[in-house]
Amino acid sequence: QVQLVESGGGFVQAGGSLRLSCATSIRLFSRNAMGWYRQAPGKQRELVAAMYRSGGKAYADSVRGRFTISGDNAKNTIDLQMNSLKPEDTAVYYCNVRGPGEFWGQGTQVTVSS
Repeated sequence: QVQLVESGGGFVQAGGSLRLSCATSIRLFSRNAMGWYRQAPGKQRELVAAMYRSGGKAYADSVRGRFTISGDNAKNTIDLQMNSLKPEDTAVYYCNVRGPGEFWGQGTQVTVSS
């Protein structure tokens, strides 16, 4: 069974940091893209950060300079370091892997207080 399990979410004060980790049963070296999305109540799911097989990375404008995505093909993990967190970052964060196929984790809650 394909499995993506996010961890590292929690409750933090504004300005704090969290590191999210996505442990997968997927051989990431053969995939085209991996990343993190988030969804806040009443809002659509949005891309936060992504890594591509080409080596490129992408970040949402709202997190650029604060968040860093990284991956370890040997361990098949995808991490998201989140610094200088803001209340607007509050959301459920989802791990995603695609190409071939597309897979999602169940999400981990991040709550940032003002």
